[in-house]
Amino acid sequence: MEVVNDNCCSWVNDLNPRTNIQTISSDLSCEWLVVGAGYTGLSAARKLGQLYPNQKILLVDAQLAGEGASSRNSGYLVDTTLNDGFTSNKELDNYKKKADIYKIGIEAVKKFIKEYQVDCDWNECGKYFASSNIKDKKILENFSDTLSKLGFEHNLIFKNVLTKRLGTNFYNVALYTKGGILLHPGKLVRAMVDTLPENVILYENSLLLNWKKIGGLINCNFRNGSIKSKRIIFATNGFLKSLGIKSNYNFPITLTASMTRPLTEKEFTSIGEPKEWGVLPVRPMGATIRMTKDRRILIRNTAEVYNPYQMSKSNLEKRSIKQKIGIKKRFPQLPDDIIQSTWSGIVSRTRNSSQIFEKIQENIFVAGCYNGSGIGVGTLFGEQIAIKASNENTKEIETIEARSKPTWLPPQPFLNLGIKARLMYERLRAKSEI
Repeated sequence: MEVVNDNCCSWVNDLNPRTNIQTISSDLSCEWLVVGAGYTGLSAARKLGQLYPNQKILLVDAQLAGEGASSRNSGYLVDTTLNDGFTSNKELDNYKKKADIYKIGIEAVKKFIKEYQVDCDWNECGKYFASSNIKDKKILENFSDTLSKLGFEHNLIFKNVLTKRLGTNFYNVALYTKGGILLHPGKLVRAMVDTLPENVILYENSLLLNWKKIGGLINCNFRNGSIKSKRIIFATNGFLKSLGIKSNYNFPITLTASMTRPLTEKEFTSIGEPKEWGVLPVRPMGATIRMTKDRRILIRNTAEVYNPYQMSKSNLEKRSIKQKIGIKKRFPQLPDDIIQSTWSGIVSRTRNSSQIFEKIQENIFVAGCYNGSGIGVGTLFGEQIAIKASNENTKEIETIEARSKPTWLPPQPFLNLGIKARLMYERLRAKSEI
C-alpha cells in the first residue's frame, strides 16, 4: 500500500516545491542505506556522509523527503513534557533521563541551524501547559514540584495574565516553562534536505515493500527496483511496525491539525495583538494550539487509531469541524470560515513513552518512537544512531542508552482495543479542553 499524504499541510505549502525528484527505477547497491527521510533519517544520512565521504550512501523515503510527520507537527522543540505518552512520569530519575535527552536534542538542532545558517522562525518564547479547568491546578502544582527539583525555570499563572498573553479568556490556569522553542517545522526539515552531503543520494516516492538479510547483505525490494546494502538504518518512525521493526514495542497514532489564514489587522487587534505563543494541554487528549509568527492559529485536537497510509478528504473535513469548534471556543469573535487548511500526520508511540534506539541485528540499526517530541530527539537520534552503527561511542549515546527501554505490547487485536479504550477514556476526561 502506498503512503498517500494530503496536500493541505500549511507548513509544507509555505515552501517552494522541490524539483529533480529521483525515484528508484533499477537495482542498486551501496555501503549504507537509510530508510526514512524525516528528521531522523536526514540527520543519520548527513552524519554518515560526513563520516564516510568516499562511500556510497542511499537515503530512501516512501514520500517526498521531509514532508511526512517531520513537516506536519506543531513546531514545538520541547525541553519538558507533561503528557508524552499513556503513562505519567512518577519517578524523578526517569523524568530527568528523559529531560536530559530533550536537552541534547535541542543542542543538536541548534548546532545544525548555526552551521548551515537556517531560517526556521526560531523563537525561544517558552510554552504553556494550560487548562480551562481550575481543578487542573493540582496537576500543574505536582508538575511544578518535579520541574523545581530538576532546576527548570517556570511559573504558575492564572486567567487574567493568560488572557493578556494569549488573547483568549478560555484558560484559567497554566504552567509556563521558559525553555520551550517554537519554530517552523517545514523550513527546518527542508533545510536538512537541501544540505545533504554530495555522497548521499536521495530517492523519494519509493516505498519499501519488504527487506531481508541474506548472507552479509540486506536486500530491500521496491516497486521498480531493489537495493543491496552492507548496512542499514531504519528511521521510518510511525511506519516501523509495518516493516516488522520492533513490532511488539511500537504503534502508530494518526493526528490531524488545522491552521487558519493569517489574521487581519482588525482580527488581530480584537484578540489583543499577542506575541507568538504555544499551548500544550494538561490532559493528554486536550488541544495543542499556537499563534504563529505570521498571526495564524494552529490547532491539533484529535488522536486516533487509524490507517496510517491515507486519510480521505471527507474524513479530514470531519476532523476540521472539531478543530473549528476548538478555535471558536477560544476565539469566538473570529469568523466561521477562518480555517485555511487541515492535514493528517503519523506519530509513533511506545507503551511507556520511551524511544527506540538500538542495533537489532548485525549491521541493522533502528531509531524512532519519539512520542510527540520528534524535532529535537529525532535529530539527535539520527546523528547518534549513525555513530553507533559505525561502532563508535559518544557521551550523547551514553545519555540515550541510560533511558528506560520500551516495554512489550500485547498482540492484536488486544493492542488496538486497549489503545482505543484508553484514547476514549482520555478524550472524555479532556472533553472541555478540545
